[in-house]
Amino acid sequence: MNLMDMIKKVKRHPDYHKAGMIVCHNGVVRGTSRQGQPVSELFVKADRQRLADIVAGMKKRHGIIEILVEVAEGKLQVGEDLMLVVVAGDFRENVFPVLMDTVNAIKKEVTKKTEI
Repeated sequence: MNLMDMIKKVKRHPDYHKAGMIVCHNGVVRGTSRQGQPVSELFVKADRQRLADIVAGMKKRHGIIEILVEVAEGKLQVGEDLMLVVVAGDFRENVFPVLMDTVNAIKKEVTKKTEI
C-alpha cells in the first residue's frame, strides 16, 4: 500500500485533465477502541466484491474522474495503514462528499474488524 503510487496512477488517467483536485484518506490502526479500550492489534477481513461494487457506483457520481482504494487484510499492528482511498474529480463540492461516502460505505459494508 503506497499512497503516492496511487496518486501517480490517478494522474495517468486519460481524463485527468478534467480534475481540479485529488483528495485522500489514510486510515490507520488506532491504539484505542472507540470506547477507549487499549488495542494492540487489529484483524481485518474485506469483501472484495462489495468493495468493487461500491467503487464502481461512486465513480458514476457527478464530477468524479477516478477512485482508487486499497484495504489491508489480516493481522495489523497499531499505526499500520489500514485503508487508502484516493478520489479525483472536478470540484470540491463533488469530490469531498464522494470521499466521505466511499470511506463510510467501506467501513460499513466491506471491512470486518476484530480488535485485540
